[in-house]
Amino acid sequence: MRNLIALTLTAVTLAPAASALDTPPADASLSYGPRPAYLISLLPEGDLKSKLQSCAAQTPVRSSFSIGHRGAPLMFPEHTVQSNVAAAQMGAGILECDVTFTKDLELICRHAQNDLHTTTNILTTDLAETCITPFSPAKGDSPATAECRSSDITLAEFRSLTPKMDSFDKSAATAAASQGGVASWRSTQYADGATAMTHAESIALFKSLGAKFTPELKSPAVEMPFNGFSMEDYAQKLINEYKSAGIPASDVWAQSFDLEVVKYWIENEPAFGAQAVYLDGRYNGETPLDPSNPDSFSPSMQELADMGVNYIAPPMWFLVTLEDGKMVPSAYAKEAKAAGLKLITWTLERSGPLTTGGGWYFQSVQPAVSNASSYYEILDVLAQDVKIEGIFSDWPATVTYYANCMGL
Repeated sequence: MRNLIALTLTAVTLAPAASALDTPPADASLSYGPRPAYLISLLPEGDLKSKLQSCAAQTPVRSSFSIGHRGAPLMFPEHTVQSNVAAAQMGAGILECDVTFTKDLELICRHAQNDLHTTTNILTTDLAETCITPFSPAKGDSPATAECRSSDITLAEFRSLTPKMDSFDKSAATAAASQGGVASWRSTQYADGATAMTHAESIALFKSLGAKFTPELKSPAVEMPFNGFSMEDYAQKLINEYKSAGIPASDVWAQSFDLEVVKYWIENEPAFGAQAVYLDGRYNGETPLDPSNPDSFSPSMQELADMGVNYIAPPMWFLVTLEDGKMVPSAYAKEAKAAGLKLITWTLERSGPLTTGGGWYFQSVQPAVSNASSYYEILDVLAQDVKIEGIFSDWPATVTYYANCMGL
């Protein structure tokens, strides 16, 4: 693995360190940092606040209930070494690599095949000429545009890019100016010097950090097969890299929004398929799924179970609704449990300020959302009433603290 930069999180600060992380210790000191206590202080008086406050002196323990969503991208560039080290040091027991591929068919960690213009500095390098949509400046009412794909560059070229916080300023007049525009609730404090990873490198890093694995096979932005590389080849190569690294299938939760990919793993790699996760994206399309109406579930929960699917992962708002002003499990959550499906959900702390309702991730319970303490309120319902197996978070310490306090 390439030389990696170590980060040390303390209970009060988050600060980069200068030592190499070629073989970081799996038992590195864990830290919650100040955020959990801050969120708990905002909770209304009651049993949840009292319980969480009673755990203030607990020693952090790694928990598989706490899943690092692209690492810890609330403050670190996603899918980088630094982001994942931070997540692991906040006690995330499972770490994620979203998997896509380069022109020479190497698997890399990137949220989308066509996001290089928002997650790296490609637009300010000579590789800008490889972008399928070159940078076009904002003019009048027309926003700035660009699109750059990992499938248009080699792995060596990908390695030459510098990761950055996911952003693209649509009002920019120049490519350099477009590099800004980070959402106001995210920090750029730890954006300097971040290190991107291949999928194989992520496996080695996560193993060394004492974490387990949840790779997501991303939908290609190019027509498949690509250079003779089929979807089946792509899905199989992901699994093969765990086998080559000697990782047991029981430590891997391979994910995909494509049900056919999940079924491929179930049929062709049954050990890995047993924990394959169907990411439920049926909120899109002409007839989107209504989580309050089981008649809109196609396939139904039982049909998914009959296909061999054991894990399903919808967004948080699919799993909760309001009754008498309180958050409770949705019909979707009840149907999934009745069919024997295990639930994982996403993504805590991916929203903007909760003082305005929490946005997309809280849409089914927005009237009950008033401030950032609602992160713990929805987490409590998801854990205790919906009984999820785990939750992705942009800041895993929040979830780790809860999991440790509740014995999850």
